[in-house]
Amino acid sequence: MIDGGDDMKKSLLGSLLGIVLLLSACGSKEEIVIGGKPWTEQFILPYVLGIYIEEQTDYDVSYKEGLGEVSILTPAIEKGEIDLYVEYTGTGLKDVLKEDTAPGESSEDVYKRVKEGYKEKFDVVWLEPLGFENSYTLAYANEVLDGAETYSDVAEISQKQDVVFGGPHSFYEREGDGYNDLIDEYEMEFSDTRDLDPNIMYEAVKNGEVDVIPAFTTDSRIQLFELQTTEDDLAFFPKYDAAPIVRQETLDDFPELEEVLQALAGEISEEEMLKMNARVDLDEEKPEDVARAFLEEKGLLK
Repeated sequence: MIDGGDDMKKSLLGSLLGIVLLLSACGSKEEIVIGGKPWTEQFILPYVLGIYIEEQTDYDVSYKEGLGEVSILTPAIEKGEIDLYVEYTGTGLKDVLKEDTAPGESSEDVYKRVKEGYKEKFDVVWLEPLGFENSYTLAYANEVLDGAETYSDVAEISQKQDVVFGGPHSFYEREGDGYNDLIDEYEMEFSDTRDLDPNIMYEAVKNGEVDVIPAFTTDSRIQLFELQTTEDDLAFFPKYDAAPIVRQETLDDFPELEEVLQALAGEISEEEMLKMNARVDLDEEKPEDVARAFLEEKGLLK
């Protein structure tokens, strides 16, 4: 009877252990999900991260391409629908954390504030910046704004004649660094506004459908369409350094991930990002092919 009781206990313990292991396996993540925004640069960067992760580890990666702007990506990463994506420091600080920046505030200070804010509010970690900044510049193509060199020049012209502004829907919704704050800061008086997909607004301004757009400084279509750019002379926009952000829970589940991604810190210059964007926009190459070629050219693949 004693032996039988011991066997029963062992059997029960074994069953319980098996259940625990099964539940543990079911609860653990099997792949890293990378998200992105719906424009060229953000179609490329997830593959830069994902290809590098798969080359350096045994982890599997999947992608949710063009998932949405920051208003969609922030709750997605908070809820665990995605594990990481590339965000920009100024966007995180002003649009998500709703914090103001001082004119001329350094990249280091903006990064420190957004890193602390996301960890406290979302338990999301900002890793080291990738090396380039993608900011805004007001760009134009026609004679309406001919000679404008600064945002203040654009404002002065808008006060005297009809100037039509065109931008992505998300830009009009942004708080802190969006349309309403921009026109308030510079006292701009646009005669009309148009809601444009970010992938077609460059053609729209080139074709005269609108007079000025909030262009991205790393977008190759500025050169392609020979657009004129202007300087943010009142330093309205904060620094927008690109950096991977990742859920703390994901870093816990994939212990090699943080060190692997930190190896990409400082590896992408603004010129290199421009060239990658051009290969997609102008040469019509696939984002994943451009990402892999970049990693190979930098000697970052095994």
